[in-house]
Amino acid sequence: MIFGHNSNLKLGSITFHIQTEDRGEPHALIDTTVYYQGRVLHRRVNNYFDLLPMDEDREQALKLRLEAQHHTVIDEIRSGQLQLAIPPVAPAAPPAQALSAAQAAPEPRQISLELTNAKSWLTGKHAKLLVTVREQNGDPVSGAQIDVEIDGSDNHCSFRASTGSQGQALVEFEMPRITGADPALAIYAQDRDAKAHLRFALRAKPRVA
Repeated sequence: MIFGHNSNLKLGSITFHIQTEDRGEPHALIDTTVYYQGRVLHRRVNNYFDLLPMDEDREQALKLRLEAQHHTVIDEIRSGQLQLAIPPVAPAAPPAQALSAAQAAPEPRQISLELTNAKSWLTGKHAKLLVTVREQNGDPVSGAQIDVEIDGSDNHCSFRASTGSQGQALVEFEMPRITGADPALAIYAQDRDAKAHLRFALRAKPRVA
């Protein structure tokens, strides 16, 4: 026969649940577990090998031993002899509708930048870049500032333009002399707090990689 006890012990505002069980003859263990809000705070296990094999008298002895272990743990908690660490409870998050504007910070705005004529922007030494800037939803961004730089060029040349109503800008210039080991075409776009950039490596015969 398998025996067991369950008790709730309230100390102030804290309630512990104490459960003691007989694990059955195959295990021959008396198992006491102390719970707090579903979390295990303490466990005590003792065997009863000395009572095997079971008979009527030994079953009664097991029942008394199980009750004694159960009440011993309760008494130790109540007296403070058994110290239990109460896990902290995380504060509940405020309802979404209660968040202030400062707390509910919007996600940073993002824009996309495209070199529309990436395969044909350079003819001889003349560069002609058609750049398009769009919102995340695909709408064109007008008035965005475009900066084009040739990294590795003599005097680090830079060229500027702004996008029109269709979100496009045309940047034209004569290619400067390349002096650096790893030249690159760098394009930057900025519209208020949103930024984007592109970078293309340049090879011996300047072209987009």
